[in-house]
Amino acid sequence: MATFKRFEEIEAWQLARDLCKLVYKLTSKGEFAKDFAFKNQIRDAAGLAMDNIAEGYERDGTKEFINFLSISKGSSGEVRSQSYRAFDVGYVTKEEFMELFTLASRVSKADAGLMEYFKTCELKGIKWK
Repeated sequence: MATFKRFEEIEAWQLARDLCKLVYKLTSKGEFAKDFAFKNQIRDAAGLAMDNIAEGYERDGTKEFINFLSISKGSSGEVRSQSYRAFDVGYVTKEEFMELFTLASRVSKADAGLMEYFKTCELKGIKWK
């Protein structure tokens, strides 16, 4: 499983990138675009979900990678929570909410799967063979 040569090959990172694109799309229109604090907060959380996977991969070992995957998982949970708020105040439609919520959930599950794998495997370094 863990024969990544670059973080861009990791499915969790790819999903987090899709989440970032969706967040930027949704926060660039209507009233959402004018709510600078909320817009920035949800964009930051989505970006952290993506960036922490990359940063963890670039570290020296699996323990650090697991830690950064945990941070990414937390950030995707934050996006899920914020998607409720965006829906509740009318910034996104029900369909947009479901798309955002589902994608953020997929990132969380992908992070959790990688964390579980690295907790139980024999690999100890980032240059997995």
